[in-house]
Amino acid sequence: MKITDIEEQFEQVKHCFPRQRGNVKMSNLEFPNAVVYVVENGCRWRKLPREFGNWHTVYRRMSRWSKSGVLNKVFTELQKLSV
Repeated sequence: MKITDIEEQFEQVKHCFPRQRGNVKMSNLEFPNAVVYVVENGCRWRKLPREFGNWHTVYRRMSRWSKSGVLNKVFTELQKLSV
């Protein structure tokens, strides 16, 4: 599954994401689809299809954002939108 209206939802939550710095190949807009794939399919990060980018890069971003509270902010904002 891919989030189909991600651009519309992203506009509502983009203020929650940290500013991207340096040589970043995966945008904050593309990142949620990679996480959704892993969660929905119950696969290991190493089995993430190449179309989502390097599995280790996606995992590190997810881990870093989870620890810093970014993902909680995003999920909270998305819940507000669905009400």
